[in-house]
Amino acid sequence: MKKEEPIKILVAVTGASGILYLRAFLALCDTLNQVTVHGICSDSGRRVLLMEDGLEAVDLSGVSRWFASDDFAAPPASGSSDYDAMVVLPCSMGTLAAIAGGLSINLIHRSADVLLKEKKKLILCVRETPFNRTHLENMLKAHDAGAIICPPMPSFYLKPADLHEAATFFAWRIMDQLGIDIPGRKRWGS
Repeated sequence: MKKEEPIKILVAVTGASGILYLRAFLALCDTLNQVTVHGICSDSGRRVLLMEDGLEAVDLSGVSRWFASDDFAAPPASGSSDYDAMVVLPCSMGTLAAIAGGLSINLIHRSADVLLKEKKKLILCVRETPFNRTHLENMLKAHDAGAIICPPMPSFYLKPADLHEAATFFAWRIMDQLGIDIPGRKRWGS
């Protein structure tokens, strides 16, 4: 993932709880000159965003362009698009199931399929608890297809002062998966 030109990331917001993690990730992206972020928000994602944070997708900082979730003519729907990675944060179990099953019901699913077929990074921050067998099987299918399964689980050994700091610690983990170094990032034993 390390390259000289800006890294282009597609962020998808679905109808699972966890907007706090999304905001922490986007805040980090916003501080990095070498990262460009585009976004897709599902209808359910819009409802959760409004419920948890009182925001519309366009109000989120760090995203320079938004695509409608029903726009299959948008650049992320094509293998010729130049995205380096996609992060689905939060990732609902319905979105996971569609991705694992190779379905393209909306632009989020299609974009994930494109990233997988192009052998690029797809990070699924799945949000549900507890997991049932279907959830686990879908995670394994997505993993076997090339996705990275990365549930939002903050590290408490870094002793976060509050929930926002815990979410930032998780956002650092996503950045690690993307191969993006965050200056001053705390690590185990440092």
